[in-house]
Amino acid sequence: MGKISGPLLDRIDIQIEVTPVKYQKLDSNTPVETSEEIRKRVNYARKIQIQRYKNYNIYSNSELTPKLIEEYCKLDENGRKILQNAFQKLGLSARAYGRILKVARTIADLDCKSDIQSYHIAEAIQYRSLDRKYWKN
Repeated sequence: MGKISGPLLDRIDIQIEVTPVKYQKLDSNTPVETSEEIRKRVNYARKIQIQRYKNYNIYSNSELTPKLIEEYCKLDENGRKILQNAFQKLGLSARAYGRILKVARTIADLDCKSDIQSYHIAEAIQYRSLDRKYWKN
């Protein structure tokens, strides 16, 4: 991790630290989503994005410009509070703001929701963990 600069890491949309899985978790009888189910959800989300952005000559949330982020990543008051709190506590950058909103938009699409919910924002913030863990201001 010491070889990756903070500004470079800041340009990566999703940053998660993967820890080893405990045997008990692998041996669990808890039902899990199958690869086929995941594939269907992802393909459906891709269709939503292609349809949404057909007039902009873009194909996915990752390509959103700041103006399009403003149009398609609107937050309710609770979502704004969660994001504001995360910025204050985690010291996130301005670049992280747009990335979090784009990831939250994708999470909402995977959840088949037309609007970004506060829990989509919370999940997207969790995917920005490495930059602040290793490069706190």
